[in-house]
Amino acid sequence: MMLLQVFLVGLVFSFLGSVPPGTLNLAVLQLGMEQKTKIALRFSLAVAIVEYPYAWAAVVFEDWLTSSPLIIQNFQLITAIVMTLIGAFTLWSARKPSEFAERFNTSGFRRGLVLSILNPMAIPFWIGITAYLKAQGWIELSTPILLHGYVFGTSVGVTILLVLFTFLAKRLAVYVKDNKYVKLVPGFTLLILGLYAFARYLF
Repeated sequence: MMLLQVFLVGLVFSFLGSVPPGTLNLAVLQLGMEQKTKIALRFSLAVAIVEYPYAWAAVVFEDWLTSSPLIIQNFQLITAIVMTLIGAFTLWSARKPSEFAERFNTSGFRRGLVLSILNPMAIPFWIGITAYLKAQGWIELSTPILLHGYVFGTSVGVTILLVLFTFLAKRLAVYVKDNKYVKLVPGFTLLILGLYAFARYLF
């Protein structure tokens, strides 16, 4: 019973935590609007695979990571740099796609792996969420099977959210088809979010 509970709690909070605009869900929305469903699904699978070790690391090393504020601050700086660079790359490749950009954008799985690995904010997110859930008594991670049940739930949750985004975006594609500005929206959004993250880090 507890195994099912920790799985469902991990799933729900992963789903909700993946809703705000970010590198991964914006990439999936873009692929969905471009009607690249298979690529988007492979992308989602790669994200789920990377989410697992990130969530696991957050749970296992929670005490050590939270004892050093410098580590958390650096995660925020890394995220700001990554989102800004990816936003700029997305805008550049949309306006003037190179052979590398085309290969990267059409390889859903590899693209998902790279963007997920470069998205370390998943670790502080799961540190905070896990600490809260433990304090509320909603989860118990005292055994390896409970720990992995919880972490597996986080992977399933983000997968469901990204697949949902894929098919919702696919339906929107009918209204934005052949609109040259659609491809620029994710890039501009990531660029703005990256600059906002820089501002929060510096000020």
